[in-house]
Amino acid sequence: MARLVLDTNVLVSALLKAGKPRELLFKIAEGEAQLILSREILEEFAKVISSPKIRKYVPVDDAIAFLRALGSIATIVEVKSKFKVIREDPSDDIMLRTAHDGKADYSVSGDKHLLSLQKFGKIKIVGVAQMLDLLKST
Repeated sequence: MARLVLDTNVLVSALLKAGKPRELLFKIAEGEAQLILSREILEEFAKVISSPKIRKYVPVDDAIAFLRALGSIATIVEVKSKFKVIREDPSDDIMLRTAHDGKADYSVSGDKHLLSLQKFGKIKIVGVAQMLDLLKST
């Protein structure tokens, strides 16, 4: 089973509206892949969804329920890596560290800094649509 790390932008998109990010999350919940997250990714997600910009679209109770659901379907890994790869946006390094320490196969993001890498070690960096295609082919 594929092990995936989802970027905060993918998680926020899945929360906000129906579409490919939510479809991917449903596939994970149905057992088609294993979600790998870290405390740092969950904290960033919680910070983003508590912003007034997001709260305008999603009631607090729904956001909290979504966060709890993520925690229940994900394997939470402790990030010990300290490497720095993304110069343009160092905060994106947490995605790669989580994927590395969680022995993920894929890092799924909409972030151009990450997607431009295409690969980090053995970890493939893909967009949501590409990940959905990969899951269909397995």
